[in-house]
Amino acid sequence: MVGLTSSAPGVSLPRPDGAPTPVAEGSDMHLIIVDDHPLFRDALSSAVRLAFPAAEVEEADGIESACAALSRGRSIDLTLLDLTMQGVNGFDGLIAIRTRFPRIPVLVVSGLDDPRIMREALAHGAAGFVPKAAGKPVLIRAITDVLNGAVFVPEGVAGPAEAPGRKAGKAPIAERIAELTPQQVRVLLMIRQGKLNKQIAHELGVGDSTVKAHVSEILRKLGVISRTQIVIETANLDYDHILAGLPSS
Repeated sequence: MVGLTSSAPGVSLPRPDGAPTPVAEGSDMHLIIVDDHPLFRDALSSAVRLAFPAAEVEEADGIESACAALSRGRSIDLTLLDLTMQGVNGFDGLIAIRTRFPRIPVLVVSGLDDPRIMREALAHGAAGFVPKAAGKPVLIRAITDVLNGAVFVPEGVAGPAEAPGRKAGKAPIAERIAELTPQQVRVLLMIRQGKLNKQIAHELGVGDSTVKAHVSEILRKLGVISRTQIVIETANLDYDHILAGLPSS
């Protein structure tokens, strides 16, 4: 159950991706709360509506229903996500939403408050983390900051630049993409579309082993360890941006 009286502080850091349009308190916004505990969904929804009277709030009791809501084509500005739901292992729920809907920021609101879990959530693409024990002011600040393009973390927790799995001094994503060959860029675009290796091989007229080799090189050049991270790292680069850096040979 979310703590609505505590006032645990937090800090906001710039997000490396494209920031959404700034949101002022009381402005229209559309959020979805994803949690399998109905009482917590009600408490969180009430807290959001009290702070943002014009907000439209949807609720989902799991990842499948959340993805269905996000797929309806309606403009959802933010997902509030619990990590520990029935049938969800580790960060699978966060990864599923970030992979399928990379342009919608996810603010994790969880009963877990271990700094290592918070940093890992940021490394998997969360735009912020609020423990359920935090107070309403912290939650509202986190929502506002994330919608304004910042990463929100509780005070004393390392920001995403220090999170595990992120290399210090890593070049901007556009520079890393520029190192790809033309064929690797085409494979990258198909990965972003959610296509499997066999589908990519068919469209490019090459063998599966060739596609696997391209994927391995893309992972190496982008400095990531999975297809999911490819999607997350390139989430805010549009196709034209990627193709603009396409090598000539």
